Amino acid sequence: MPDNLPTNFLDQLRTMTVVVADTGDIHAIEMVKPQDATTNPSLITAAAQMSQYQEIVDETLLEARQELGKEASAAQVASLAFDRLAVSFGMRILQIIPGRVSTEVDARLSYDTIATLEKAHYLISQYEAHGISRDRVLIKIAATWEGIKAAEELEKEGIHCNLTLLFGMHQAIACAEAGVKLISPFVGRILDWHKKDSGRDSYPAAEDPGVLSVTRIYNYYKKFGHKTEIMGASFRNMGEIVELAGCDLLTISPALLDELQHTEGELVRKLDPAIASQSDIPAIAMDKATFEAMHASDRMASDKLEEGINGFSKALVVLEDLLKDRLAKLEEPALAAV
Repeated sequence: MPDNLPTNFLDQLRTMTVVVADTGDIHAIEMVKPQDATTNPSLITAAAQMSQYQEIVDETLLEARQELGKEASAAQVASLAFDRLAVSFGMRILQIIPGRVSTEVDARLSYDTIATLEKAHYLISQYEAHGISRDRVLIKIAATWEGIKAAEELEKEGIHCNLTLLFGMHQAIACAEAGVKLISPFVGRILDWHKKDSGRDSYPAAEDPGVLSVTRIYNYYKKFGHKTEIMGASFRNMGEIVELAGCDLLTISPALLDELQHTEGELVRKLDPAIASQSDIPAIAMDKATFEAMHASDRMASDKLEEGINGFSKALVVLEDLLKDRLAKLEEPALAAV
């Protein structure tokens, strides 16, 4: 390795891939200084329970109460505060990073195109009301057929999207044909499914089913000139990241970012557009019937998409319950004074 090149894996990775922090922990983002950042309901729920972010939570709840008025129920206030909280964390994150933040649409709307559009418009309006340009925000939507159709419309409006919970080639192709800005294939969750299905304890990194899935998507996109960016996500170990060096973007937890930073040696680029362009891959024209047929025949993608939507939906319920409890505590002094 030449003397002038970085020696740790993280710095080398940054020369070939955009590094994104996968966390809602603002202090962790300050430490790793990524280009972009992503959040999801589980991460926001975890961050909202940290004492250092209680001020953000309380401020958001009180603003929601003031807007809705004293007649609104705690559930109504918590629901409004949830959307505002995601934007509040997003705005704080954007003060730290130079790039974009992904903010997720309510997972319970994943099979409703119209409701997804309405929620996306609301989230963007909140950012723009605070002076944040829409080009710094990615609206995060589950990669159902209905979610992809919503993203297609949003992209035409200049609202860029991050299609998440992506596990199959049919989802990736549909996103590319819809002109989606970015997709997030879930490497670790694919590995989890295959380990459970096969009974195996582990896979070598180069044979990791999640790694192979993202590699196939990368090669397909570069072969056919699709502009949609690929951001590998949901990593279980550093080996998966090493095998995807060269991917457009990788969103990585603070713990794995730290491991990369403290690993010395030469990081070899594994994904390369020049090599991918020579791949012998057939093109697949995607419509709803083809999407549904491919999805039904892909047990892993079907299982993990449904599981992911259910998991994020449950995280939202937990967060809304937390917000209702916190609101009650905030309003106790006022009630006692009456």
